[in-house]
Amino acid sequence: MRLHIANGRVIDPASGHDGPQDLYIADGRIVAAGQSPDGFQADRRLDATGLAVLPGLVDLSARVLRDPAASHGAAAMAAAPAHADPLAPGSRIAPSDPQFAPAELRAALAGGVTTLVLPPQPDTPLDEPAKLDALLRQALAGQPRILPLGALTVGLRGDTLAEMALLSQAGAIAFSQGNAGIADTRVLWGAMRYASGQGLTLWLHPQDPWLAQGAVVAAGAYADRLGLPGLPPQAETLALQTIFELQRATGARVHLSRLSTAAGLELLRAARREGLPVSADVSAHSLLLTDVDIGYFDTNFHLTPPLRGQRDREAIQAALRDGLVDALCSDHTPVDAAGKAAPFPLSQPGATGLELLLSLTLKWARDSRIPLSQALARVTTGPAAVLRGLSPSQSARGDLAVGAPADLCLVDLEAEWLVAPPALQSHSRHTPFAGMMLPGRVRATLVGGSPAWETPA
Repeated sequence: MRLHIANGRVIDPASGHDGPQDLYIADGRIVAAGQSPDGFQADRRLDATGLAVLPGLVDLSARVLRDPAASHGAAAMAAAPAHADPLAPGSRIAPSDPQFAPAELRAALAGGVTTLVLPPQPDTPLDEPAKLDALLRQALAGQPRILPLGALTVGLRGDTLAEMALLSQAGAIAFSQGNAGIADTRVLWGAMRYASGQGLTLWLHPQDPWLAQGAVVAAGAYADRLGLPGLPPQAETLALQTIFELQRATGARVHLSRLSTAAGLELLRAARREGLPVSADVSAHSLLLTDVDIGYFDTNFHLTPPLRGQRDREAIQAALRDGLVDALCSDHTPVDAAGKAAPFPLSQPGATGLELLLSLTLKWARDSRIPLSQALARVTTGPAAVLRGLSPSQSARGDLAVGAPADLCLVDLEAEWLVAPPALQSHSRHTPFAGMMLPGRVRATLVGGSPAWETPA
């Protein structure tokens, strides 16, 4: 399809361009900007008057696979027809046969997200090449690009390394334990040695598994007031010190997922000065919220990592602003109603975030008076650069240059919208931002030059 996007305000953080410009798209790529190529005949013209044209967002942490037991209940799954449509609600799906959740993909497109990094989950650990192959064969045209992380250990149990070389050949971009830690440092050391020798990257959430046991909020005065078991900042700093020491010994490349403490960010700064091959992201929840927002045991604020104090939030904002942290992620983790209905310590951590990522980025830019292009870079060019560090051939570009894949979104920057959970696209309607007015509304999303999401003004 040939498209002409007319009269839009093109904002491309990669080039610094911010101004009126038409874009011309053919064969899934941007073929011209400003002037129409000779002989170009558009099959469709998209009028972007009053809209910003942005690169599609690149989200480094989003869970979009179906979990039959969690989403629909074991009884419902047992009652489902054996040959039901695998994408229909209530279908029977074996945990070893991952399926994308259509609602989560719609949420991504509704939020302008065109590339998703998929962490391994306990029910879908992606620890065998056949599982990765099955997953990637399910990816559909007109949907967000899916970049899976392979399991670092078999079953994410933390004791036996997965076949990382074979998983890489099958399509894994890096290797992760998800939210699970590795208690045995010998296993992590072996993983780093192997990854370094094979030119692979580890994608680690730095959290000491022993200190994390039973913790549901950040340790501190507010946790004590609520009487909830707290996670001390040392859980992050101890894990980081171990990771960096093993990096010095092995030379392995590491991406740090969802840093949450001021002390952890200082360790990252020192590692960067030292020249260790490390990149990092933070979650939108940690960027904008603190532990006191939990209020009176509101399980919508039960998250991993837990929300921390104001000093930590300020350090995260500064690190993201100055580029110490490469990317802002949604940490999209759908949780069903039953998972949030339990008492806070027993509730399931997580929140929907894909549909909110762009608006939360815009809110941060507005509230902190950060240049728009600089803020947008943390959800476009920043995460795309992390992915290109894994492989220069990665299709996630995060820019609007001529020749780039036509992954982009049209956004009404002046629109304000209410986060009303029933109106969200995700199967999970749980978010700590429910009831908040947020800036920016996506009107259309294109993936590979094909319109994948459109909403009326």
